[in-house]
Amino acid sequence: MSTSHSNAEQPGTGPFGVVRDGREQETVTVLIAAFEGWNDAGDAATDSLKLIREHLGAKEVFEVESDDYYDYQYSRPIIRRSLTGEQKLHWPSTRLTKASVAGTNLDVVLLHGWEPSYRWRTFTAELIEQATALDVDFVIMLGSLLADVPHTRPIPVTLTSDTEELREELEIEAPQYEGPTGIVGVLSHMAALAGFPTLSMWAAVPHYVAHSPSPKAQLALLRQLEDLLGMSLPLEPVVEDAEAWERGVDELASEDPEVADYVRQLEEAKDTVDLPEATGDAIAREFERYLRRRDDRK
Repeated sequence: MSTSHSNAEQPGTGPFGVVRDGREQETVTVLIAAFEGWNDAGDAATDSLKLIREHLGAKEVFEVESDDYYDYQYSRPIIRRSLTGEQKLHWPSTRLTKASVAGTNLDVVLLHGWEPSYRWRTFTAELIEQATALDVDFVIMLGSLLADVPHTRPIPVTLTSDTEELREELEIEAPQYEGPTGIVGVLSHMAALAGFPTLSMWAAVPHYVAHSPSPKAQLALLRQLEDLLGMSLPLEPVVEDAEAWERGVDELASEDPEVADYVRQLEEAKDTVDLPEATGDAIAREFERYLRRRDDRK
């Protein structure tokens, strides 16, 4: 693992050292990981990873041996058919793909997997070995969880890190959670122990609309990634899906007085805790997104 890409001495860069129009700068490689299952309420984390992979045209560089880690009675293979009727069998697996972000010094390694059924220590060791071989500089773990949050407000995204430098740069806390964990928590912990600066990013999905997809939570994760990595993503379709999702939940809530009253209670609690959305920081972040998209259209 390379540690030469620290941005502490590089003016104008974010916490990951990514530079716009920075093709002459030393490459920064960031691994972004998401897993299907327990760590992925509403499929928000894995849907985010899929969008990035498709947008960048990431190419596969590694795949774990599925038979070593999965119980197929729990994580069953899936049969899909093409438009021509051709049948294809998809096995649960974990894959690494890689792409460069045009106009920047950023390479991304995308880790998309299913939570393994057994041999988690060996599984994580194999992935960390691959991250080392790919010269990964930073690791970002994506997750989504069910929470008491209203669907009518911006979806909260919690950032934590075991890496002191990232905590200071981003003004975030160390993880405080105690209890059962999934593969996202395990891999995050083991990556940090292996010396990778590691960030965990969790979106809160309203528990009363837990079914997939959850485009508003996906949008929150993607916008956070844009801000952290200085990249722009094609979010317009996700914005439209999130707005349609919110309208649909509004209609369902209006048909049930108890649910509508519960949502109002969540809104009041959220509004009491949070500052108004249109703060100076929020406006600045939105303006930065606008500038990135404008530059990408040139």
